[in-house]
Amino acid sequence: LAAVVILTVAGVYLPHHDTATQQPVNPAQDRFYTTKPAAEHGPGYASPPAPNDLSLRFATDLVRYFEDYPLYTPPPHGGDKEVQYFRYFGEQGRRTALLADVLDTALSLSSNSTASDDDEANQQHQSLLRQAVDNGAALLYPFLHHAPKSSPLRHSTDQPDDTRNTASGLSHLRDSFVPGSAGIVIPVGNRNLRHAAHLITSLRRVLGSTLPIQIACSGDGDLSPDNRAFLERIHAAAHPPSLEFLNVLTVFSDRTLHLRKQGSWAIKPFALLASRFETVILVNADTVFLQKPEALLAHGALQRAGTLLFRDRLLLQQAQHAAWIKSQIPRPSEALRSSRAWTGSKAAPIVPHASEQGDAGVVVLDKSRPRVLMALLHTCWQNSYPVRQQLAQQGLVVVASAHTAVGGGDKESWWLGLELAGAAYEMEEPYGAMVGWPREALLPSDAGTKVCSSSSYQGLAHLDESGKLLWYGGGLAKNMRLAKSGYKVPTAWMAGGQWRLGYELDDPHCMVGADQHALSAQEKEILHVSIKAAKSLDGLL
Repeated sequence: LAAVVILTVAGVYLPHHDTATQQPVNPAQDRFYTTKPAAEHGPGYASPPAPNDLSLRFATDLVRYFEDYPLYTPPPHGGDKEVQYFRYFGEQGRRTALLADVLDTALSLSSNSTASDDDEANQQHQSLLRQAVDNGAALLYPFLHHAPKSSPLRHSTDQPDDTRNTASGLSHLRDSFVPGSAGIVIPVGNRNLRHAAHLITSLRRVLGSTLPIQIACSGDGDLSPDNRAFLERIHAAAHPPSLEFLNVLTVFSDRTLHLRKQGSWAIKPFALLASRFETVILVNADTVFLQKPEALLAHGALQRAGTLLFRDRLLLQQAQHAAWIKSQIPRPSEALRSSRAWTGSKAAPIVPHASEQGDAGVVVLDKSRPRVLMALLHTCWQNSYPVRQQLAQQGLVVVASAHTAVGGGDKESWWLGLELAGAAYEMEEPYGAMVGWPREALLPSDAGTKVCSSSSYQGLAHLDESGKLLWYGGGLAKNMRLAKSGYKVPTAWMAGGQWRLGYELDDPHCMVGADQHALSAQEKEILHVSIKAAKSLDGLL
């Protein structure tokens, strides 16, 4: 950390310290290090010894500040209506970014160690910084509290009757990530079992992917034992690595998540955080891949930033939402400043907006990167029950539950968490493409052909770095919302054009104004074989 540290969110200035002559801090002479009784600290707080260098002083000052000046205090008896969470997105992100600096410093101690280092002192230094991150994260993020007994959030020495009713810390969850590992996580419930079966079969038997797969759910009520057994059977037929199941509620308490009854899309960031994989490819069950998902791991954006995000349609305009976003991001990153969703565009010239920035059908994050991991906490917080519900009530639909009438799912919470926590991220260019079937343009303003999907839920497609189709959402069936919908192989795609919503009576999404491309013979064959397998699975279901 720099010798001069300015805590802009805290309004605290730490003066210049000469680390060569700095004396250890005496807690009795420094009011910031006055030790409180354990009962007065927030959940999960373990008071560290007095720091003896600048990085430890900064970390301790930071955590003390979080404790002394909480962003908000939820009302008693579990009520949440009085807390205006939507006002704290930016401040929550700035505090999270400062914690990420502390974690980065802690991890740099091991990477920069040499044979001449005092290993014991170095390990103690790192342990104190990690504890500070745990303390700070517990103060900022209530979903880390009250972890189940078997949760990797708990240290192995935690007692089952731990009176703190909380977890030991984020560092223990981080230690559960398998170094260098990568895998696919698919959130699956009883309602999207059909799509999940199609996806798993296509990944294994058609595309030949060998990446390990975790199926994430929120207990038996979300994905029944019979349906888990069904997925295991169809997966075993392809003879790949075994299928794993991840019950997110064995890692996090449902007290602030409400995933059992009203989770829907909200489970996704918690599944990514809970997964044992260090690099996670999070995939919606209705995703259709035209290339092996292994290609995502080689993508330049993931290599550079540790993140790979895809864009939504550049379509809807919501002035209220745009104004709120800008109020929370006083210093937008270059990635956001250059975004057409931030500045406006020919496709949406009336108001600058950010409501259609992200498509969360596929999200790839490398959790070994400290700032990415800390930003993921912010995304999870956005999808916790009181926050997502309040945003829906306020009409700020960026992360509203899909169960609400105005629900926008989790899609915007990914880039927003990364942006607010100061993490580097990249999003694809151009905005989402369209895969479907060519139709003649009916409107005079839409000269030429257009490409349309068979429903408004299908056909949002994404390209790889070379401009080839990589994946699209909406499932293999012509209409994912109809149980008996038939199948038809798409024949065309278009990118970089203008979207048309409700173009015809059956309300498809269409794209016009750009070159139309035909799917290659290989792409059509992948879809043909996947659909053939899907029909067989439908018979079993």
